[in-house]
Amino acid sequence: MFYPAAMKSRFILISTVSLVAMLQPLASRAQQAGDARAIQLDPVVVTGEGEAAAGPVNGYVAQRSAAGSKSNTPITAIPQSVSVIGREELDDRKVLKVDEALRYTSGVATQTFGPDPDTDWFFIRGFQATQTGVFLDGLSLYSYGFGGFQIDPFTLERVEVLKGPASVLYGGANPGGIVSLVSKRPNGRTFGYVEAGINNFGNAYLGLDLGVSDKQGVWSTRLTGRIAGGDQYTDVSKDFRGTLLPQITYQPTGATKFTLYGHYSALDQVHSGGGFLPYVGTVVNAPFGKIRRKAFLGEPAIDDQDRTQAMLGYEFQHAFNDWTFSQNARWGRMTGSQLGPYGFGYYGPDAQFGDRFQPLGPDYQMYRIGFQERTAVNSFTIDNRLEREFKTGPLSHSFLVGLDYKFFGIDHTQASGGATPISVTNPAYGAPQGLPGVYLNQNLKHNQVGIYAQDQIRFGGGWLVTLNGRYDYVTKKSVSPAGLLFSPSYDDKEASFSGRAGLAYEFANGLTPYVSAATFFNPVFDANPNLLGGDAQPFRPETGHQIEAGLKYKPGFMDALVTASVFQIVKENVLNPNPTVTNPFAQQQLGEVTSKGFEFEAKANVTKDLKLLASFTALDLETTKDTRPAYVGRTPMIVPEITGSLWADYTIPEGMFKGVSVGAGLRYVGKSWVDNENTLKVPAATLVDAAIRYQRDNWGLALNVTNLFDKDYVKSCQGISGCGYGDARTVTVSAHYKW
Repeated sequence: MFYPAAMKSRFILISTVSLVAMLQPLASRAQQAGDARAIQLDPVVVTGEGEAAAGPVNGYVAQRSAAGSKSNTPITAIPQSVSVIGREELDDRKVLKVDEALRYTSGVATQTFGPDPDTDWFFIRGFQATQTGVFLDGLSLYSYGFGGFQIDPFTLERVEVLKGPASVLYGGANPGGIVSLVSKRPNGRTFGYVEAGINNFGNAYLGLDLGVSDKQGVWSTRLTGRIAGGDQYTDVSKDFRGTLLPQITYQPTGATKFTLYGHYSALDQVHSGGGFLPYVGTVVNAPFGKIRRKAFLGEPAIDDQDRTQAMLGYEFQHAFNDWTFSQNARWGRMTGSQLGPYGFGYYGPDAQFGDRFQPLGPDYQMYRIGFQERTAVNSFTIDNRLEREFKTGPLSHSFLVGLDYKFFGIDHTQASGGATPISVTNPAYGAPQGLPGVYLNQNLKHNQVGIYAQDQIRFGGGWLVTLNGRYDYVTKKSVSPAGLLFSPSYDDKEASFSGRAGLAYEFANGLTPYVSAATFFNPVFDANPNLLGGDAQPFRPETGHQIEAGLKYKPGFMDALVTASVFQIVKENVLNPNPTVTNPFAQQQLGEVTSKGFEFEAKANVTKDLKLLASFTALDLETTKDTRPAYVGRTPMIVPEITGSLWADYTIPEGMFKGVSVGAGLRYVGKSWVDNENTLKVPAATLVDAAIRYQRDNWGLALNVTNLFDKDYVKSCQGISGCGYGDARTVTVSAHYKW
């Protein structure tokens, strides 16, 4: 179903595809003309093992990444754990949303609140990375409030995870790690790919990926886009979305390369249900049993969310003498709004029973909070780097120095209240809703400039030392009307230094043990409201450190990569409540959270037809300082303590079933806490995924099933009134053609 607000997106997508079709003959004539005046390019030297840090991955096993070094570096030489999910793996598992890509990645808890079509949720090593830990092509996709950018995985070549602090390279960021998204880029070929699919709920999509290049490789273009829409799993929920990524690359010589791109996306949806539900009635039975997993407890007549985002950017690289200069820049604009109530526990004066909220009969009403927001975001990021390789006596250096700048501005308004209760067993829609009250009206601007340096030093036949240093200067300014407690005005400046030191030894048999230490910072955009007037008191950045030790193994007898690591992260300056008589909402930065853990991940292309992956995570997350004594020594809620996964994919090479591939996966999501006092738990769940595909010449068919046995489970709870069901069985049938 198409919605009027989304017609503009639909028109842009269809018009651009038509434009590319009209340009095809022009490209052919350009190639013919180029034959008469062929350009002699300088030789292009391909470094590494046949793979560039941002290029396609061979099967499931990546060799190189830029996420942990901002340079084309072997993964075994990065002194932190790195995971890479390449295009082939994304296609094999039919990933249609970025957080689905990391379901099989160690150290990452994904979709923590269940399927959420408008947000990709990640927790890395116990810390939430959704807002401050997502990067696209090396540049921050920072979000605050509802001002975030969402990327369609159809436009991506890779999804990478750098685990542990990344401030030494990127400035303020999530301490647990970052998700680095790498876009498809023009590749010097002329090609086409089209794919269509539909799932068992009636949500369908159409994707297109086209490339046009001249024979000399001077000009190369690519257009990637996808539209999708239809019903979601829960009652009433539906959406329409689209994305478009046009690009052009100019490479006159082997030393110079310039890529210009645009990115446009739009979303129009009625929210999904299955979230903001009580503990009693989801994790454990209520008197009536369980709330239906498909139940929609909003208001269909008014529920609506719209979002559009546009980005324009470029990548430039030029080699001169012994140096290579690189510059990436991107401007972004996002606007969005949403309206609709959400649940917040059961309704009634006697709803609380012991340590649980108990529903009241006979129709078991749930309390709802009306919500409305409008958001506009402007962002700009630029990163400049100089790289050089040289020697000083017995030491071989890969040296990098850089300067980057980030601007993030958000103008947003939020209001709540006025909603009516609704029966969880027999919901009746259409009751008049009251007006919500505005509690936030803020214009926030954030500027960050950083200078950084990195030296990777090899010596002694196998030793590798990595040294990083970075200095950041940050300004924050918030302007809001007086009298709104959750909308303070403040103006603040802060500076921070980050460092990393790593030591590794590369044995000839493929083993690389390593150890590293790193510090980090992460700006905080909250502030204590001042009830007596004047500016609020801004908070200092969160700071802390990590120690990590591990072993990476790249065997010579198989295309595989195995990583095992142990770590400890300490995050300081965590916000704690500190209410006073004059300011009941006051906070102070006395909190501390420590994350310790063990991670294991293995990926292997056993043969050209058999691919395997396995992961395991054991996490010990603890609140070590807090103004609330009941929290100290306890585990923060939401994140599971143990996770593990297995996936195998086999293609039949010969015989009557040649071209048939079968895949099967097992996911274990361990227990997690409902509350920070650790009084209630969400039980563990084991899920099975499966796939069967058929490829013949340029045609392909696929059937993918997640949660094969349709296990009914809760993914996590954020308090006793904020539980979310996990993904239901989803069957996706798709077909593709390439040329």
